[in-house]
Amino acid sequence: MDATAIILAAGEGTRMKSNHAKVSHKILGKPMIEWVVDAAVAGGCNRIIVVVGSHADEVRAIVEGSRSASVARVECVEQTERLGTGHAVKVALEACAITEGPVVVLNGDLPLIQGETIRLFAESVADGAYAATIFTTTPPDPFGYGRVQLGADGTVERVIEQKDCTAEQAATLLECNAGCYAFDGAALAEHIDEIGCDNAQHEYYLPDMVEILKRAGKGVSIFHCDDYTEGLGINSRAQLAQLTAVARDRINERFMAEGVTFIEPTLAWISPDAQIGRDTVIWPLTIMEGACVIGEGCSVGPNTRLTHVRCGNGCSLDETVAIDAVLENDISCGPRAYLRPGTHVLDGAHVGTHVEIKKSTIGEGSKVPHLSYIGDTTMGAGVNIGAGSITCNYDGVNKNPTTIGDNTFIGSDTMMVAPVNIGSNAVTGASSCITKDVPDGALAIERSEQRIIAGYSERKRARK
Repeated sequence: MDATAIILAAGEGTRMKSNHAKVSHKILGKPMIEWVVDAAVAGGCNRIIVVVGSHADEVRAIVEGSRSASVARVECVEQTERLGTGHAVKVALEACAITEGPVVVLNGDLPLIQGETIRLFAESVADGAYAATIFTTTPPDPFGYGRVQLGADGTVERVIEQKDCTAEQAATLLECNAGCYAFDGAALAEHIDEIGCDNAQHEYYLPDMVEILKRAGKGVSIFHCDDYTEGLGINSRAQLAQLTAVARDRINERFMAEGVTFIEPTLAWISPDAQIGRDTVIWPLTIMEGACVIGEGCSVGPNTRLTHVRCGNGCSLDETVAIDAVLENDISCGPRAYLRPGTHVLDGAHVGTHVEIKKSTIGEGSKVPHLSYIGDTTMGAGVNIGAGSITCNYDGVNKNPTTIGDNTFIGSDTMMVAPVNIGSNAVTGASSCITKDVPDGALAIERSEQRIIAGYSERKRARK
């Protein structure tokens, strides 16, 4: 099935009270427009057109930088004059020369819509029986939604807006218009120019296509979605928080069904793009953003934030912040550790309390237990870094490398001034400032002579 998705993302979203596009606001670390684009790709749409307008450059950058844009045909079309939803669809049709196949029109603020739902929605007009279907739900509180009145044959007779509903209609018409439509592409292209703007706002409204297609003798029906949350949009910060909670619960429930333990599911925020292995335990106040991959039998949290992190099996990440880092197997990290981009921690290594690591490789079984900074470093296996040691990698202009060989012992409070190479099986004395290369098996000590001044305290008190 060759289906096209047109995603409407040109609106300003004034109720968000924001300096950014509404659809750029994030749910579980992911802009809401990406949720809709990804769902369209998952639903089998082989062409996705995002109509941008307000904050066009911002939205375009998000869409073009999304993962879906690398695997599917995703393009942006700008609606320079925002003259309503009908006008937005017309702009997309003209720019992309769409004349056939199912066309689903989705709103860019529907983060909970699922790929399988979009696939079925597109199929509802694929066989030619209907020229259009309206996406409907039955929410617990239907107030504010237009109601769809159906005929005896199941086709749409009319859509009645909330303000026009009688008390009886409001109570008995349960199909609510969620504002999304599926069209036969040929019928849409043939009749889109018939939408008028004879209304108070002088805008072209896409819902008018229902009456236009009916007058042309074409069938219009509904596509009912049992899960009403898939049709929920976001127009305010409160709704953003509400739908974030729904998305969080849905994702966490899926992981629990796959064998992941959540100590308190409402206190863990996991990206929809994350993967977590079975028997892993997620502690409260854990956040995973982006395409995190966590192996089996891990313990993550509490108070842990991971962004685009790959983690193997049997790891423990306690009070850890990690960004664009790779951790192999059986690693312990934290509490209060910071792994910056480019960090690679190999099997069995330990990164401890108040440790920061940046763009460095920590070798197998090596330990950086506490109060240390390791930057631009390649570290071998079995290394022990004493407390308070740092690699002085920045000279004010360049970032310089440090290498530390296998089984080397770095004494506490060692300053390693890069560029510097410390060999294998070497030792540095505590409180040394290492500025020269250290050969394999050597001891490097750099200290000034300690002086003892007897009676100093007594003489100081006498002066006072």
